[in-house]
Amino acid sequence: MSVITGAWHGLFAGLFDDAAVFPPGNLPLAEAVPAHRAHRTAWYADAVGPLLCGAGRLGELAAATASSAADGAPLRVGLVLPGGSAELAPALAAAAPFEVAGVELATRDAREAVAELDRLLPPDVPAAVELPRELLRGDGLDETLDVLVDSAYRAKFRTGGLAADAFPGEEELAGFLTGCAQRGLPYKCTAGLHHAVRHTDPVTGFEHHGFLNVLLAAQETDRSAAAAVLAERDGEVLAKAVRALDDRQVTVIRNSFTAFGTCSIAEPLDDLAALGLLSPSPLPQEDR
Repeated sequence: MSVITGAWHGLFAGLFDDAAVFPPGNLPLAEAVPAHRAHRTAWYADAVGPLLCGAGRLGELAAATASSAADGAPLRVGLVLPGGSAELAPALAAAAPFEVAGVELATRDAREAVAELDRLLPPDVPAAVELPRELLRGDGLDETLDVLVDSAYRAKFRTGGLAADAFPGEEELAGFLTGCAQRGLPYKCTAGLHHAVRHTDPVTGFEHHGFLNVLLAAQETDRSAAAAVLAERDGEVLAKAVRALDDRQVTVIRNSFTAFGTCSIAEPLDDLAALGLLSPSPLPQEDR
């Protein structure tokens, strides 16, 4: 069964990278591996990206993979390298048992990161480069995006975390999105986007961006227009805008916003179902 109904089903294809082992989910790898394999064979499999794993846990991942039931296909893994370029070579070596679906490299020096990726990364493996948000303020944003647009790599932007100040405001996120859109630079996001619509978390009080807001804002090149889309809190308004997208707009959006990491696959799918944007096929209880 197709995950998404309508001509715009590609809007959500491969959008949800499986970050189950990262905070706040923190699922043990011994549980995350079979859960990911179940996602990859479920009716919503087309929406699920690779299992994300930090560089320091690849040995543990190999053990968990060996002990889990498998169909013989190598596990698709996205390598997350918070320690920068120094982790790249050993992580690629440790990832030999897996199909490396991508690399996400955190750095304070975009030029150095690009040079190391050019030197060490196999040409068929995509990568994304993340700089700390404080380095992307003022001229730093343009300088970083200009470095990346001349490379083979995506940008990566952190949209949340475990503290209120880890969540960028609408204007800050809009600056990143439109800066990328103006350059034709693809990007992925991470953290804080479990739900479809912008909202205030009732427990923490944190202001979360919605992934539908970000998808719709991804087609904007004007910062004020993008910020207005990011600020929208009415799910029906966003769902109506999604239903109005044509194939060209979907292509533009997904060529820009390629994926985001979520520690829950069920939550975003549940939100889409509640907004009438999914085929009526309920998630199995074990996937919740």
